[in-house]
Amino acid sequence: MSHLQNLLLDTLLGTKHVDCAALIRLQERTVCVASPGFTLMPNDIRALVNGFAKNPLQTRRDGLYFKETDYKCVRSDDTSLYAKNENNGVIVVKTNLYLLVATYTAGMYPSICVEATEKLGEYLRKKGN
Repeated sequence: MSHLQNLLLDTLLGTKHVDCAALIRLQERTVCVASPGFTLMPNDIRALVNGFAKNPLQTRRDGLYFKETDYKCVRSDDTSLYAKNENNGVIVVKTNLYLLVATYTAGMYPSICVEATEKLGEYLRKKGN
């Protein structure tokens, strides 16, 4: 198992408040590592990349269509995108090289998912990733 895979599993899924997670290479728009069973299709990756390419206000207004579900965007800026749909949500954090994606489901605390994802994103940025 790679160092990045271990980081995803330990720091995100280890919280028990992240359902699935993945690391997407921005330049290639491909999945680098993902939690077991979490598959991102090219249109899912494109939707996440486009969420950052748009003006943050437009992303907040339009929302996010991810994994065949419409999400309401609750935060969008240069480094973070948070979106929710009822009791489910997706948190996306942008670093220099990656998009870090984490999802949560009913019964999980969104705030813990956000905190863990943002901290891992900050760690990756400090490492130059």
